[in-house]
Amino acid sequence: MASRISELVLDCADPARLAAFWSGVLGYVELGREDDGSIEIGPPGGFGGPQPTLILSPSNDPRTGKLRLHIDVNATDRDQGAELERLLALGAQPVDIGQSGAENWHVLADPEGNEFCLLHQRLRPL
Repeated sequence: MASRISELVLDCADPARLAAFWSGVLGYVELGREDDGSIEIGPPGGFGGPQPTLILSPSNDPRTGKLRLHIDVNATDRDQGAELERLLALGAQPVDIGQSGAENWHVLADPEGNEFCLLHQRLRPL
């Protein structure tokens, strides 16, 4: 028996803004809100399925340095170039972390500067 990732928690200054962004990126919906301002988003089927939910938790702590964990995403219904255009339209920004330019992925940042990568391979939708 093994464990699996069910939730990812991201501290952020503006949970509503990041919930809207990541919902658009992943096709997620809002699943709930907590009294502390946290917002949980996830697949339309809710918690417990094959995809983890994201909890956007309010924090005033400043981010120091590079994130030690980042999210990688893959397009499911279009090629990488079209998905890159869609993510940029949602508010993602390109980030230079020292790439050579020969990579087959794109490094981006969400509206609060959290890095994530758009990988090349298209995945089948779940």
